[in-house]
Amino acid sequence: MKQTLTVILILFLGGKIMSQDISQWRGPNRDGTFRETKLLSVWPPEGPPLIWSASGIGKGYSSAVATENVVYVTGMKDTMDYITALNKKGEILWQTPFGPSWTGPFPEARCTPTVEKDFIYVVSGSGTIACVGAGDGKIRWAINGVKKFDGAYGDWGVCESLLLAGEKLIYTPAGPRTTMVALNKNTGETIWESESLNDTSAYVSPRLIRFGNKEMIVTLINKYFFGVDVTNGKILWKYDYAALKPELSLKIWPGAPKTNTITPLFMDGFLYITGGYDHPGAMFRLSDDATTLNMIWTETILDCHHGGVVLLGGYIYGSNWINNGLGKWCCIDWETGKVKYEQNWFTKGSVITAEGMLYCYEEKNGNVGLVKPDPQKFEVISSFKAPKGNGPCWAHPFIKDGILYLRHGDALMAYDIRKK
Repeated sequence: MKQTLTVILILFLGGKIMSQDISQWRGPNRDGTFRETKLLSVWPPEGPPLIWSASGIGKGYSSAVATENVVYVTGMKDTMDYITALNKKGEILWQTPFGPSWTGPFPEARCTPTVEKDFIYVVSGSGTIACVGAGDGKIRWAINGVKKFDGAYGDWGVCESLLLAGEKLIYTPAGPRTTMVALNKNTGETIWESESLNDTSAYVSPRLIRFGNKEMIVTLINKYFFGVDVTNGKILWKYDYAALKPELSLKIWPGAPKTNTITPLFMDGFLYITGGYDHPGAMFRLSDDATTLNMIWTETILDCHHGGVVLLGGYIYGSNWINNGLGKWCCIDWETGKVKYEQNWFTKGSVITAEGMLYCYEEKNGNVGLVKPDPQKFEVISSFKAPKGNGPCWAHPFIKDGILYLRHGDALMAYDIRKK
């Protein structure tokens, strides 16, 4: 039977392998890599066929996610965040308000839904966590996560996309009481609360990794990069990322540590983090017992603002921050941090990868590029401009069953990128 969702998390419990099928932020492992095949290697001059476009989903910077038959996306209407379900023709099936929006600067919806079988998990910009029925849009349970856990967030509200780990739903309230919590995904009841790092949250969506015999959640908040034991909420290690400064020739923006947005990359015990505003990126290695983090290298060219980074063929690809409206596309070596290129292509934006190609979505005008992953140069094979929507193009692309989903404000577009 064809799997209806896009991720398999492998859990080794008592010698058995269990699978958990999830459609979520930036793909199966939250690293921007989509397990798709039989995709076009070159697009037509006008771009791949636009299957449909939809409006009325509400304003937002969040990404759409898709299952076999349904597409889900969050959006802001008035002062409420909504979850919208659309069929594969772009027709709205239902819409449900699930919590008050963030109404400060940049108030549009920012949480990408996390979907598992019959349920969707979302958090609003003000911190309301909700479990919503995937078929009918009815709220099964909801809590004010910020209020319940004495949470403390930064200047742009709550932005993380919730993480599922088995029966646990992971949320990062930060603040004086706790830093990370695990909720029962079926009831919303608290399973564990980590100790407090006495810090505010940032805008990073955590990811689940396995190293040795430990499963852990890794993420960043205002100051700290840290790992949490998924079984009991124990903080295994932490690193003060805010204290990492560039060389004297660069002047870091004073608010940089508060604006961490990038989900860490992970491979074979190595973890990479980056942030914008001239804040250095860094590579770390976990100790064999996964309780100590050792720095391997730092670099200052690929200071990714909020478009994400991907690892492909031993190289990290993404765009950097020159200023809030400008950035270049970069490639650095995974092992050494050595910069391979830094090139112009419109401006900075988001990046994902599928079937060995890069998909770049620049944030200013909505140009989409199909890029060959060459560490020597930024080579655009094909490109087109997304025709719908308003405002910055901050939503990351999503691919499911050969369909490329692009969100731009209140507009959602679906493109057929399958080989015929």
